[in-house]
Amino acid sequence: MSEKRKVIIFDTTLRDGEQSPGASMNIDEKLRIAYQLEKMNVDVIEAGFPIASVGDFEAVKKVAQVIKGPQIAGLSRASDQDIDRAWEALQYAGERGRIHTFIATSDIHMKYKLKMSEDEVVAAAVAAVKRAAGYTPNVEFSAEDAVRTRLPFLAQVVEAVIDAGATTVNIPDTVGYTMPKEYFEIISYLRENVPNIDKAVISVHCHNDLGLAVANSLAAIDAGAGQVECTINGIGERAGNCSLEEVVMGLRTRQDIMPYTTDVVTEHIYATSRLLTAITGIAVQPNKAIVGANAFAHEAGIHQHGVLMEKSTYEIMTPESIGLNKNKLVLGKHSGRHAFNLRLQELGYNLEKEDLQRAFERFKDLADIKKEIFDEDLVAIVADEIIRVPERYKLLEMSVTSGSFAAPTATVQMEVEDEVKKTAQIGDGPVDATFKAIKELVGIDARLLHFSIGAITGGTDAQGGCSVRLELDGREQLGQGAHPDIIVAAAKAYINALNKLASLQKRTTVDV
Repeated sequence: MSEKRKVIIFDTTLRDGEQSPGASMNIDEKLRIAYQLEKMNVDVIEAGFPIASVGDFEAVKKVAQVIKGPQIAGLSRASDQDIDRAWEALQYAGERGRIHTFIATSDIHMKYKLKMSEDEVVAAAVAAVKRAAGYTPNVEFSAEDAVRTRLPFLAQVVEAVIDAGATTVNIPDTVGYTMPKEYFEIISYLRENVPNIDKAVISVHCHNDLGLAVANSLAAIDAGAGQVECTINGIGERAGNCSLEEVVMGLRTRQDIMPYTTDVVTEHIYATSRLLTAITGIAVQPNKAIVGANAFAHEAGIHQHGVLMEKSTYEIMTPESIGLNKNKLVLGKHSGRHAFNLRLQELGYNLEKEDLQRAFERFKDLADIKKEIFDEDLVAIVADEIIRVPERYKLLEMSVTSGSFAAPTATVQMEVEDEVKKTAQIGDGPVDATFKAIKELVGIDARLLHFSIGAITGGTDAQGGCSVRLELDGREQLGQGAHPDIIVAAAKAYINALNKLASLQKRTTVDV
């Protein structure tokens, strides 16, 4: 190939990524991610599923109103009600608004889920695309479970929706079933057997159930696909989606055999990854490619020696290429507001004046305790002070006594819906006693599913970072907290999860 072909990067972190258990985001959190995706220069941001709930509708609407660079997509089923609702939210993006409509095409889905014939599915798909095209020429159609669809029928559907006005056709691996060679052949088949295929961009959307989402996406690009649908950190339903950072850096690193390009500003990848972790609490595994803690760590002596002599011996990309600051020590107690704000911006946070003041005050308090402030500390400060749902429950004061002979006792004072309350409880340990006290004050007996705590950075003066997952009435939420005192961090995380559950209960669901 003499010229590099551009691959469109369609980020669905805010839609498919949010469907990860515990990854639900409120509007402000979605906006923070959207701003960072805009900074990364992704081509399309799928902001949500407008008809799913009032909250999702408002999030898509807000993203469409404020994000100016990328196209903004909203998902809809192949129904008039869904499509109308999607455009109601997307209209603020104007010509950048994209309606993304879908219907299943595999035999198993048509028989057991849709209970529709082939002709009925084709008719529904065409009708949906035509209705969407009445609002905007920017229409994407997805054949759900495409890789388990008989190829002649898949080709028939694709041809029909392109004739109806679809400018992008998505061939998703909905259940993470296909293999790279097979996926290459599916895309190749469509290019050879759909007469009007040159009138639309072929998109691919791969799930990671067999760990092949990125490999399949790269195989599809080689076969002629022009768009990849992916998420930051690969988050998504079940085992997740194709990882944006992996597919983008894969293309950038292997130009020798994959001469394709993207417009992604890769230097923002690491900050975006950290921002998503701070918002959702879903940690990146240490050995995760590109953004994992060990991605650029070399422990074996022979590797260390090689890297010191020449980086390319064991590093196929530089840490700087993804925005990883190798010198993580950035600020201290004498640092001013300007330097603090500048570093936050480099990490992907653009805070309003009031939020910046709160974060700066917390930073100064921490700097009086810790000699050295690291990027991880700054991320924890923003997560703990700024990225929060409306707080119906607030921690005011607490103290804990425990030891090898004393019964662990927690005394907690909180503001519960504007009323100050205080209680003391005995538990099996200091954390158990603290959680019991919070339960009594709030009056919610949520089930604790997961609890983890660890040092955010190294050293005996490190902040403790805590994650708590709670379940109430079938709904799960992840809470986070950070504080130099790990028991206080645990209390903050528990209360954060309770606030998220309370916020979730307040959402009004649209009847679909």
